[in-house]
Amino acid sequence: MKIDTILFDLDGTLLPMDQDIFIKAYFKKISSALYKHGYDPSQLINAIWKGTSAMILNDGTKSNEQVFWDTVSSIYGEKILKDKTFFDDFYLNEFDSIKQVTSFNPLASKTVKALINSGYTVALATNPIFPKTATQKRVQWAGLKLSDFAVYTTYENINFSKPNLKYYQTVADKLNVKPQQCLMVGNDVDDDMVAQNIGMKVFLLTDCLINKSASDISQYPNGDFNALYQYIQTI
Repeated sequence: MKIDTILFDLDGTLLPMDQDIFIKAYFKKISSALYKHGYDPSQLINAIWKGTSAMILNDGTKSNEQVFWDTVSSIYGEKILKDKTFFDDFYLNEFDSIKQVTSFNPLASKTVKALINSGYTVALATNPIFPKTATQKRVQWAGLKLSDFAVYTTYENINFSKPNLKYYQTVADKLNVKPQQCLMVGNDVDDDMVAQNIGMKVFLLTDCLINKSASDISQYPNGDFNALYQYIQTI
């Protein structure tokens, strides 16, 4: 089946970064922002981790957003739900400062725009563990806009996370395409390359490679954005 739909991961793919450095900067910033509202930093970070883990394990009965806030409210009670506006304010006004620990690759936006201009449908298949505001900002750091993508995933609009295969099937369903029409491009062997198990083709972007399972990456088409563009011409 002809490939006419390209799915892109965001962090470490369209947006170059060291994930560990990004996570540390994120937790430092959000815990500092919420400290003034009475949240102990270490307890808050622990609660966010638990909420994130719950989203990763989401069975699809609720949105990731619901799962996250159900989890953190089981720790803090109703107080944290009443304080959700403080979290919203953080993403709107302070999250941008974390941009400094990421990088910029002009080939990322150039490739996305070239594919769109060539008639491909392009989607943003980023792990949906952040709200729309935080996703929008990270996309902007990469030199793109959410409107560049036919579909994008945030914690509000999907009930699964990577590496659950139902995440990839749901994205395909949202695009009204079959998995066999899709190419998934990502930098994480375990989270992104698993898409091939539902029939998607995959390409492993190696600029910011994550390979926690120490897999042999030669089994996947791989390389930088130039190699990706060349690979797409072959399929």
